[in-house]
This record gives sequence, C-alpha cells and structure tokens, in this order.
Amino acid sequence: MVIDMQGDFCAPGGYMAHAGVDVSIMRRPIEPIRALLKEARRVGMQVIFTREGHRPSLDTAPPSFVERTTFAGHPIGKAGPLGRLLVRGEKGHDVIEELKPLPTETLIDKPGKSGFYATDLETILRQRGITHLIFTGVTTNCCVESTIREANDRGFWNLIVPDCVAASSEQLHANALHGMTYLGGLFAVAAPSKDVIMALAGNAASLSAVRS
Repeated sequence: MVIDMQGDFCAPGGYMAHAGVDVSIMRRPIEPIRALLKEARRVGMQVIFTREGHRPSLDTAPPSFVERTTFAGHPIGKAGPLGRLLVRGEKGHDVIEELKPLPTETLIDKPGKSGFYATDLETILRQRGITHLIFTGVTTNCCVESTIREANDRGFWNLIVPDCVAASSEQLHANALHGMTYLGGLFAVAAPSKDVIMALAGNAASLSAVRS
C-alpha cells in the first residue's frame, strides 16, 4: 500500500505547503519507498496506490471538510501552483513522478482519509485473496493510520514501515507509530524498509528453490 504520495502532500505549492507544512519532511519517505517498491515489483507483489481528492464540483467534500480547511486558510478547491487543492484531475492530485504507479498497478481514488471509505479497496483485496498489507506513504497520523485502523477491523494483518511513512512533525509521526504498534501490535506491527526488503528477497529465493 502506497498511501497518498501526491503532489498535494509532497510537493511545493500543494495542499500541505499551503497549510504551512515543510514538505521536505513529507518527502523523506520517497527514496525508502522507491527501494521497497523496486523489490516488491521484482518479486511480483501486488502494489496498490491511493490518492485523496474530490470531484471538481466538490460534491464529495462534506461541508465540514470545506469549513475546516477554509478556517485554516487552505480551503479544498482553492487555486494553487499545482491546480485546485485536493481536486481530482489536477496536477497536485496525481502521484509524484518519483513513485508513479505502473499501468498494471491499482490506483484507488478516495474522498476521505481511509483507503476503505467510499472505495472498492476491500473488494479488490478480497477478490485477490490478499490478507497481509504493508503500509507506506503519508501522513502517518492521518490517512495511513486511518487506513490501518480500518484494515485491522476487517481482519487484515498490517505491517507499517516507519522510514517509509511521514507526518507533518516528528512528534505526530512518533505518537502515531506508538499508538498503532503498542501492546504487541494493536493495529499493526512495524519493521524498517531494509528488513522488509531482505524478507521479500529471501522469500522469493525460497520460492524459486521450491519451484526448481
């Protein structure tokens, strides 16, 4: 799972930049995610991307969303350097160039924080027989955590990769990780990307040996 690695969250001029966030923090996971993606694709793992955003009419943005972002000075739909903030079809809504999905990979557009809200994500996972999810993306305390909590309630096994996720501050990042993983993994367990890559490589080698 690659959650919301979009221009609006990870590029200058996007939604988070308008909110006053230092987007260099949001860009820290890019290289670890890219390395993990490379190995996941090599071993044939299913890769699913999500994007948060709304229809140009804003019919999918509840008034509470619009009101809160307006009070904060960065309303959904406001014009910016990357197009209207958090609006589908705009440059800022798209996945950043460094992590573009392959044509064969799944891209889920969601109007809320969780990847499961008002989407067909669960149907896709069930149809493919997927039971274990690896989480990367932004932000740790918002869309990543929301999706993990819902995945947990649906009975999925969740692994979060701390160096492949980020929040707008280190405190929010650390607090969210602690809240998800305490008590032995209340909502998810955690492992650094280097360990996940090693595990994927080792598993692929084991499968190759069995097949030969």
